[in-house]
Amino acid sequence: MSFFQQLVSETQTHRQSLLGAPIIQAALGGTVTRESYLAFLQEAYHHVKHTVPLLRATRDALPAHHAWLTEPLNEYIEEEMGHEAWILDDMVACGADRAQAENSQAAPATELMVAYAYDTIARGNPLGFFGMVYVLEGTSVSLALMAADAIQSALALPNAAFSYLRSHGTLDLEHTDHFESLMGRIERPDDQVAIVHAAQMFYRLYGDVFRGLPMPARSAQELACH
Repeated sequence: MSFFQQLVSETQTHRQSLLGAPIIQAALGGTVTRESYLAFLQEAYHHVKHTVPLLRATRDALPAHHAWLTEPLNEYIEEEMGHEAWILDDMVACGADRAQAENSQAAPATELMVAYAYDTIARGNPLGFFGMVYVLEGTSVSLALMAADAIQSALALPNAAFSYLRSHGTLDLEHTDHFESLMGRIERPDDQVAIVHAAQMFYRLYGDVFRGLPMPARSAQELACH
């Protein structure tokens, strides 16, 4: 079994827990509200704006024996530049105020997830950050395009409100093969353990972000009946 296959296997239950979040099921089922979608975009903005700083921090913390990762990280940084602006554009297309969205405070779950990412790099093994990459990109590939279609159909929002979900769903699909090839070169047991542990944690932390989003009223009532 390759390390990537091991990563998939050892995080499978954590992944299912995240995908089972009620708000995700509501979005895929077409019962999400504009309020819920805006809340999702708001929290996405608050963690996506840290993607490039986190990638740079990972690159700068690499030990000498992982210097080969510098170039892939530089390419990743180049590709991720400015994506938080896409999210603000989407929010404006949904009727939100750009300045208010940009100056808002992240929800506690988002703040904790971002803080854990920085802490993993600074205090733990910097390669653990690839656990976050795996979780966020894997979730995007699994959900982004389907969710965008279902939400747009339910809320009749313009295409301009879905640049983040649709572009990331496609872009992250392209990243998946590259990520798998990088993980194929991670051979040290301590690095593998760090990446698997971080991925398990990020599935939990990212799941908490989704579980903190406002539920559509109908879905909340249905849940209360069970």
